[in-house]
Amino acid sequence: MATKIDYYEILEVTRTVSSDELKKAYRKLAMKYHPDRNPGDEAAEAKFKEINQAYDVLKDEQKRAAYDRFGHAAFENGGGGGPGGFDFNGFGGGGGLGDIFEQMFGDMMGGRRGGGRARTGNDIQTHVEITLEEAFTGVKKDVKIITRVACDSCHGTGSNAGESGVETCPSCHGAGKVRAQQGFFVVERPCPTCHGAGRVVKDPCKACHGEGTVEKERTLAVQIPAGVEDGTRIRITGEGESGGQGVPAGDLYVHVSVSEHGLFQRDGANIYCRVPLRMGQAALGTEIEVPVIDGNRAKVKIPAGTQTGAHFRLRGKGFSVLRSSARGDMYIQVTVETPQHLNKRQKELLEEFEKEAGENVKGSPEHTGFFARVRDFFENKG
Repeated sequence: MATKIDYYEILEVTRTVSSDELKKAYRKLAMKYHPDRNPGDEAAEAKFKEINQAYDVLKDEQKRAAYDRFGHAAFENGGGGGPGGFDFNGFGGGGGLGDIFEQMFGDMMGGRRGGGRARTGNDIQTHVEITLEEAFTGVKKDVKIITRVACDSCHGTGSNAGESGVETCPSCHGAGKVRAQQGFFVVERPCPTCHGAGRVVKDPCKACHGEGTVEKERTLAVQIPAGVEDGTRIRITGEGESGGQGVPAGDLYVHVSVSEHGLFQRDGANIYCRVPLRMGQAALGTEIEVPVIDGNRAKVKIPAGTQTGAHFRLRGKGFSVLRSSARGDMYIQVTVETPQHLNKRQKELLEEFEKEAGENVKGSPEHTGFFARVRDFFENKG
């Protein structure tokens, strides 16, 4: 059996990585190995699947804790590992320890409370990148996936003769699972004859070799809602791999990445925009026009004497809130820019200004206060 690669190694992070750092590492690798960027590269496609599998486990606190303690054994045979690789789910249909007691006492109490977990096709995952504007408005994106679908030749039956060539499994009588007594336990396992399908094929289809499914590339239109955040995973029920005749398809999980923007930084429902001001604008006061994420513009009045780090709030001009008509706020972050490459006249004016400002201690209270504390510091040292 091949050695399984450590999930932390796959994502190129340490075991102490924070959730934010983990997300950044995943996003970087997912973009690098995405099938759309590496058409026809099977190695990149396999790497992309490994990256998604590793991130799916490590981003979940409970799954990560189980993985840190038990490694890959925590998720073998359906998950829920225990010490030394012991897996409660190995006893049956993946229901865990509770199902063991159901299996022990179910017949005595008139049958189990409910059937085992329904069989479905495999889930698949893919990745899509959108702009900040698209995340604000919501967008429909076409995604390409390689998945297993029902075979056209046999219509998903797996038999050349269609339904007439498929029989109920003689071992499990169509149940797909068999029971066996092990001491005090009644254990259910997938039927070894039909491998859980409940049916056997006499004359296998040549196109799908009796599986009922074939691999095919599909393009799906995925609706991404307004307000979606970077790292969101969207589940599309029934768009995963086909499970074969009579078995529901699995689900498709779309991992969404939101690209960085040249003007705006998002924090939840709020948006921040950094605006540099000339020294004269900050000193004298001014009115500026700033862009808004929805494509409009807004005017902001800057009072005289504004300092670097000042914030101005524009209510309701921020980001969309998921599944809501509300919006967050927009914050203008001011930085005062020192002029460079001055001409002779500009230098003369600044020298005059500096001479005048030096005599006006009220004009620069922070500057005056700081150097007063410096003077006191050295006097106390002396």
